[in-house]
Amino acid sequence: MLCINLKSTEPSFNLAAEEYFLKNSNEEYLLLYINKPSVIIGKHQVAHRESDTKYVTTNNIPVIRRITGGGSVYHDYGNLNFSFILNSTAGNQVNFRKYTRPVTEFLSSLGLDAKFEDKNDLRTGGYKISGNAEHIYRERVLHHGTLLYSSDLDALHASLRKDISHYTTKAVRSNPSPVTCFRNIIGLDDINEFRDLMFRYFLGSDADRMTELTQEDIVKIEMIEDKKYNTWEWNYGYGPDYIFENRTDISGRQVFFRFRVSDGIITDPEFDESDRYRLTILKKIRGCRHMPQALKDFFREERIIIQDSDIFKFF
Repeated sequence: MLCINLKSTEPSFNLAAEEYFLKNSNEEYLLLYINKPSVIIGKHQVAHRESDTKYVTTNNIPVIRRITGGGSVYHDYGNLNFSFILNSTAGNQVNFRKYTRPVTEFLSSLGLDAKFEDKNDLRTGGYKISGNAEHIYRERVLHHGTLLYSSDLDALHASLRKDISHYTTKAVRSNPSPVTCFRNIIGLDDINEFRDLMFRYFLGSDADRMTELTQEDIVKIEMIEDKKYNTWEWNYGYGPDYIFENRTDISGRQVFFRFRVSDGIITDPEFDESDRYRLTILKKIRGCRHMPQALKDFFREERIIIQDSDIFKFF
């Protein structure tokens, strides 16, 4: 197995690296990486339903869609991400317990009692410390997960949406769990020391060795990043349709509204507006991207008065 320390902290690059090695090599890999603050959603989720749109927008936290399923997770500089990319036998490829066992054994060697629980979590003392997800590509499997070493749990909770009652959709829903960090339990100085110990643990045989990205690797990974993981079409436009409904103040009047979003675009808008002229204008929102800046631009161009804080009532 080849072990690679991905030095980039850009989630778009690191997710692209996983896809690149999964689909363009027959080698087996362990990738470790740390991302800057970001929300990483599952392939079949609704970005706005999973992330707190107001918080991530005002704090410039990117929301990136991955190719694996499952629920949403928060990444930051206190979270270590691991990714196994392995050859597998068709028909027996999805096995969370199998692929997390080496990680729990590593954590046990540091004195942390971590257990595989629920569908795809690692927990200690009943608290979640790792979420995991998988993707199958031909006869290869990508299994990746988080390790909450010393993450900012306040930012984690603020970044992930709590109230999803305004959304109606068949999209995959996250399963929120109480979480904790384990830095104080294992007593290491910082996350870099923890990462180095994890590499040493997995470099246990002659077949395992450290390697680095080549310049060719970087160029090809950046191509995937630019064409996919840095695009609105993938991160927000992709995914199941959903219906959103809420009430907000528009030009000094409370208005109830409902609309469908398909491929990230607002369709079928409805407003409980009795003024036909205003209703005609409001319905022009059809065709807008369901994004804060797109709605701000729409209301400004139509000379409709709405406070910036009320924009987020549309999410």
